[in-house]
Order: sequence, then C-alpha cells, then structure tokens
Amino acid sequence: MGKRIGICAWLSVMIFLAIPASQTWAFTDVQDVIALQDLYWNLNFPPLKGWRMESGDPCEESWMGVSCFGSSVIYLRLRGLNLTGNLGHHLSNLHNLKQMDLSFNNIWGPIPDGLPPNATHINLACNNLTHSIPDSLSNMKHLRHLNLSHNSLSGYIGNLFTGMGNLREMDLSYNNFAGDLPSSFGSLKNLTGLYLQNNNFTGSVTYLSELPLIDLNIQNNYFSGIIPKHFQSIPNLWIGGNKFHAGNSPPWDFPLETVPIEQNIRSPPRTQSSAIESNPVIERYDSKKKKMGPGGIAFTVGGGTLLVSCVAIYISVRLHHYRTRKLQNLGCNNIPMQSLPISTARGSSPTTTERSPKVLTFRSPILGPKRMPPIYHSRVEKTSRRTSFARKYGFPMKAKVYTIADLQSATSSFSEPNLIGEGSLGSVYKAEFPDGQVLAVKNINTVTLSFKEEEQFLDVVWTVSRLKHPNIVQLIGYCVEHGQHLLVYEYVRSLSLDVALHSSEYKSLSWGLRLQIALGVAQALDYLHSTFSPPLAHCNLKAANILLDEELRPRVCDCGLAILKPLTSNTVKIKASEIAIGDTGYIAPEHGQSGVDNRKSDIYAFGVLLLELLTGRKPFDNLRAREEQCLVKWASSRLHDSESLEQMVDPGIRRTFSVRILSRFTDIISLCIQPVKEFRPPMSEVVESIKCLIQKLNMERGNGADVAEFDEKSFLSTNTRFVGSPAPSNFSVDEAAN
Repeated sequence: MGKRIGICAWLSVMIFLAIPASQTWAFTDVQDVIALQDLYWNLNFPPLKGWRMESGDPCEESWMGVSCFGSSVIYLRLRGLNLTGNLGHHLSNLHNLKQMDLSFNNIWGPIPDGLPPNATHINLACNNLTHSIPDSLSNMKHLRHLNLSHNSLSGYIGNLFTGMGNLREMDLSYNNFAGDLPSSFGSLKNLTGLYLQNNNFTGSVTYLSELPLIDLNIQNNYFSGIIPKHFQSIPNLWIGGNKFHAGNSPPWDFPLETVPIEQNIRSPPRTQSSAIESNPVIERYDSKKKKMGPGGIAFTVGGGTLLVSCVAIYISVRLHHYRTRKLQNLGCNNIPMQSLPISTARGSSPTTTERSPKVLTFRSPILGPKRMPPIYHSRVEKTSRRTSFARKYGFPMKAKVYTIADLQSATSSFSEPNLIGEGSLGSVYKAEFPDGQVLAVKNINTVTLSFKEEEQFLDVVWTVSRLKHPNIVQLIGYCVEHGQHLLVYEYVRSLSLDVALHSSEYKSLSWGLRLQIALGVAQALDYLHSTFSPPLAHCNLKAANILLDEELRPRVCDCGLAILKPLTSNTVKIKASEIAIGDTGYIAPEHGQSGVDNRKSDIYAFGVLLLELLTGRKPFDNLRAREEQCLVKWASSRLHDSESLEQMVDPGIRRTFSVRILSRFTDIISLCIQPVKEFRPPMSEVVESIKCLIQKLNMERGNGADVAEFDEKSFLSTNTRFVGSPAPSNFSVDEAAN
C-alpha cells in the first residue's frame, strides 16, 4: 500500500510540474502585448472586446481580432470598425505577426517606420494615411501582399523594393503618389498583380516590362514614353488615361476601344474569404481543463489512491493527444500547397516557418481588376452565396440592408400603382413602410450574375452609399436576395427637370429658378469630380436624371450607376437603347474613345443642359427640321450672334433678363460644349462663373433695373397642387449655394 502511495505521489508531482509548462505555452509574448496596447492607446481606446491597457493577455483572453499560435500573435484583423487615431510606434514588436488587416477605418497620419518585420500580408487600404511609404518597408523580406490603396499617401516612392522578391501583389491605387517609378520595381521577380491607377506617376514604365504580371492597372496617371511590347503578354491590362507616345500606343493590336473605362475602375478592396469569419480565433486549451485545483493535488498526494493516479494519467494522456490534434489542425502535418506561409511559435524549425495554419488560408484583399479563379457551385449553392454575399462582404457602409419581403410589402409587390417611372437600368417604385417612411426603390433588372459581377454590384453600392450632397439623391439601402438587385433611395417627388421644361402641363420655369437649378447641378458635379474621393463621373447627366423637390431644388439621381448597364437584362437594354435615342444630344464628341476622362464628358453634358435651360428645346428632337434636330449643332453658330441669340431664348423667359447676363451665360455654355475636351473648364470654375452671374443679376435688380425686363414668371402647374417658385427678391447666391 505504501509503495502504491509513493508511485501515485510521484506521478502527481510530475503532472503538477507539467501543468505550468502547458500554461506558459498559451501566455502572450510580452513584446506582443506591448505592441497591441500601444496600438490600442494610439487608436483612442476603441470599444474592442477584451482590449485593455492594464494586465491584458491577448491570446489567453481572446482579444477581438487577434489570433495566436502558441504565445505569439500571428494575425491581427480590425477591419471596418470606424477606428480613429494612428498606428503608433511599436508594430515592429510583433515579430511573429504574419497578416495584418486594418482596412476600412479612419486611421490617419503616416505609416510607421516599423511594421511587423516578418509579415506576409499587410492591408491598410481605405483609411486617411498620409505622407509616403517608409524606407523600412525594404526590410520586410517575407512580404507577399501589400495593399495601401484609397488613402492620401503622396510624394515620391524611393528604391524600396530591392530584396523583396517574395512580393506577389501590390496595390497603391487611388493615392497621390508622384514622380517616376523607382528602378527597384524591376527586382520584383514574383509580382503577378500590380495596381497603380489614379495617382500622379510620371515617366517610363520600362521597369515593369520584365515582371511576370497577370494583372496590371496603371490607368489615369501621367506615364509617358513607349509601351513595352512585353505588355502584350499580360492577360489583364489597363493602361488608359496616360501620355504614352502616340506612335507606339500600343505596338500591337490592343482593343482599347472595346474596354469601357468604367469596367476598370473598382471600388475599395474586399476580402474574398476571411480567416476570422470562417475560423474565429485559434482555439487554445481552456485553463479550467488544464489546471488541477489545489484541493485535487492535496487529495492526490495525501490520499494517494490508485484511482486518482489513474485519472491523473488519463488526463495527461488526453492533454497530450489534444495538443497533438491541435498542432495537426494548425497545419503541422499534411499542409495544402496553396496555403500561405506563416511561422509557428518562437523557436520553431526552419521547415515549419514556411508552413501555414489552415485557419489563415485566404487571398490577399488586393484592390483592382483581378482574374478570379473558377468557382464551381451547384445551382442551390450559387444562389445561397449570392443572397448572403452582403453579410460576408465585410466592408462598412451606412446603406441599410433590406429584405425582399420588406420591399414587396412596401411597394404592394411592385404593383403598377406604385410605379414611378422607367429608366435605363430598370423600374422605380414608390415604397411606403409601416413606420410612415416613404422611399423609392430602383429595381436593377439584371441577368444572372457571376461571383465577380456580384462583387461589382456591391462595389457600386459601397461607392454610392458614401455620396453626401444636398443636390444628390441619397442612397438609403439595398437588397441582393434571391437574385434580385434593388437600390433604395430617399423619395423625391417624380417631377424631373425634363418634364418641367418640356411638358405643357407646367408653365415656364422662371429665369431665376433656371439659374438656381443650374447652380445646384453644377455644385453636385463639382462634388463628384473634385471633393469626393476617389473622383467620380456621373456618365449619364441629363434633364430626366434631375429631380425637382417640393422647393424646386435640383436633385441629381443615378450617380455612379452607369457601370451597371452591362449587367442588365436584354429587356432593360432594349428599353435603354430606346431611351438613348433621345439622349444623343448630351453625348460628347469623344464618346467611345479609349482612355477618356468621363468627367470631361460630364462637363459637355452640363453645357448641353445649360443650353436646354436657355432655349427650352430638347437636346435632340426628331420632330423638328433636320438642321434643328441636334440642339448643340443648331445653337453653336448662334451663340455669338446677338440677334440670333435673342431669338434662341425660350419664349417663356424672353425679356426677363438683360443682354449682358445673356451674353455671360452663353460664354459659360460655349466653354462647356467645346469639341476638344481639354478646352472645357473644370466644374469648380463653372460653379464660380454661375455664382458670379447670379451676383450680377442681383446687383442689376438692386440698382433698379427695368422691372419689366426682369419680371419673374411663377412656375405653376395647371394642377394647383404644385407650389410656385421662390420670389425673385429672396433668391441670392448664399441660398443657391445651400
């Protein structure tokens, strides 16, 4: 009996000594804790579950967005959490971190000199980062995927890439980088995806000519010189909007004219599958399972019964098997070839350093046109993926997600009485919700979309949901259930500028009101072209897409939706082609050319709109004589002939403003409809010109000009439910700007 007690005591002591060793395997490395707490402090103490400054243990306590292997933090994902502040100065302490995703936040300031030195994936896209790329990036020899897109980074890029031979994909798009590409780009011998679009890069692209690129987007920069013939072998190539040598652009048969520029401008990055979503934090042993309480140890030593010894041995064996299974699940055996490299706990062998835990197998969320791998699903699986795509997408946007049931109920199953109108993308319905809210639902009648096209649709939703301007119709939400694609907007009464100008149901819009409308639309376009980031072209500006609210203020609709036209069904395309016949008068001469800045085309369409406001004529009217059908052609020769000019003015507003005001207004029109796009002014200048025109109009009125000359006609419907236009004396530049 005494011998048996002695054996039991010996086994208990061994188990007691083994327990602390197993516990230290899960405790977070001190340097990792310091780095995360410094980040937490610099991010202004956001409400992240588990995070704290005092006595924290990220791995043991499962801090939000933190994954560990052993005592090391290997994955940090704080994506789309509206984080503010900066990145701090201790990220370089995360020696074993492999993947860091802090995209879609409001983080500002420069990228710190010290990033996690052994990281393979860095995603800082869609923040407010400034300055340039730090020189210390050149020390990140293991980096494979880098995404810094959609920030405010600027300046020249130094020779940072020498020795970064593992880099596979890099996205620097939608920043303000300038200067020539550094020669070290030529050392990126494994780079397959490079996205530099929408920057201010200059000079040659020769350093890219020998890279094994599959995807290359260098659109909308100032690259010049020749286009390397090697670019011919790049499967996915976007090169428009640069200044390449005309005699060598490109040196082979490249169908630029068949690739619409909208197709190549993508919205912020997205993760195709997320390690955190599919496999949350890597599991660790529960301390309650590993520990044996003091009472149990005392009982074992004191009692020394064979039963307790056997139980202790059983627990030890189970712990050993459990840890073995965990290591196998984490990728120590039978690792798939496509997994990303990731190091194990500190002190692991060189062979395990290049292996990846299965939980972290995901593609880098690099922005830009990507050639997606084939995805094979059954019909049921494909539908399921499409209906749940918005929930998995993971990017933050204020647009509300509606269900089909919600929208069917609000629109009486999209019934005819709720139909507001038909557009080039589908039908629009009035929706009345149980809480009394009234909205408008646009049904984008699409064909069956592929996974990539679903992403494209959500790209558009993400972009349009960020548009905030008093003269732009606000997107409220969207729905992508059961193959349906619907957008939910704020409701603006269904009175378009096209109807107000050309329908006999309404009296003529006054001259002051027309100027107010022109200024509001100009400010909306200036916001899209200059203030919004990245800049956005409307691509379908016309009187039918300008609604007048109850106070007769202009509200531009369909902003950012032109890219969806190729996704619509054949029925909608036929309807759109019929509508397009009447819209030909808005189309700029450069339409269809490669590398065209669509913002310049918007300015042309706005000039046509001003001409429409002045003359009361439609941009294209096949009911008129042949020489008068196209408004621009008919009016161009008359804009600088005073006698003809006075006869051009809409009879409803003739003699309500001075010849001087008329002359200045036609000067603005002439600049906007210039056949050569480079001669058209930016919208910011057009806005200022219209403001000055309104000021002069108010000054003339204030100086006691002939009242008959400026007699404002009220805008009244023959149906008296519509209110009149604001009184002339109340109309000022300040009001027009609001």
